[in-house]
Amino acid sequence: MIKYDLHSHTTHSDGQLSVEQLLLRAVEKNIDVFAITDHDTVAAIEPAQAFIKSQQLPLSLIPGVEISTKWESFEIHIVALNVDVQQNELCDLLSQQQQKRAERAKEIGRRLEKNGFDGIYEQAKALAEDAQITRAHYARALIERGVAKTIPGVFKKYLGRAKTGYVPSTWCDMQTAISAIHAAGGVAVIAHPGRYQMSNKWLRKLLLQFKEAGGDAMEVAQPQQAPSERQFLGELSREYGLLCSQGSDFHFPTSWLELGKNLYLPKDCQGVWQTWEGQEGDAHE
Repeated sequence: MIKYDLHSHTTHSDGQLSVEQLLLRAVEKNIDVFAITDHDTVAAIEPAQAFIKSQQLPLSLIPGVEISTKWESFEIHIVALNVDVQQNELCDLLSQQQQKRAERAKEIGRRLEKNGFDGIYEQAKALAEDAQITRAHYARALIERGVAKTIPGVFKKYLGRAKTGYVPSTWCDMQTAISAIHAAGGVAVIAHPGRYQMSNKWLRKLLLQFKEAGGDAMEVAQPQQAPSERQFLGELSREYGLLCSQGSDFHFPTSWLELGKNLYLPKDCQGVWQTWEGQEGDAHE
């Protein structure tokens, strides 16, 4: 059985493992088909392809990216899989997104500094190194200052909606992201639909409009997930005619989340990989 993990992050966005460390960990966890999907950047893809080739790793890499979009009052993430990372429309969109990220990061820093966290922007920037600064970097910086013990704890106190360091996003809309993904030859997948804290009525509205905008698939399986949620998402995928994807959304090693862990699709779900030339296999329970 082929083992797929189609959602992961490196230090090129808010992951904590380098490209090389992430790929070696994927091999260690017996992943066969693996996607790197950093936030609004494809900077990790070419180094990953080169490392796999130089080390002759037994791993098939799917070039990807996770694009932040704005829908109603929600920030919806769309994972692009199997994209041409040099395609102009996609590159232009990602450049615009990165500029928005940079502006938002500076504003978050200003708001936190007004509330007594002097030098927090510089601290977050140091943690990000060469990558774009994200809220996760600010969360790590605040943890280092002892304001909370966990990233969710920091978001609850400082970075979540209506909190001191919250800055509303100005991301592109879903249609724009889907159009760019398709122009680059890729498949558009709604990321982690069970994590947007919306009612089932709103989730159905999201899936309907995503499908109408040309969306192709939705993530159905993740490591931390109740079996009932996985089954429900599988039913929704069939109801709205969407392919199914699975991914760990891996950022760094933890005791509760790991590459490839607990990833399988419910029966009667069509995996997104079944549409890819040369990618055959089964990942059902």
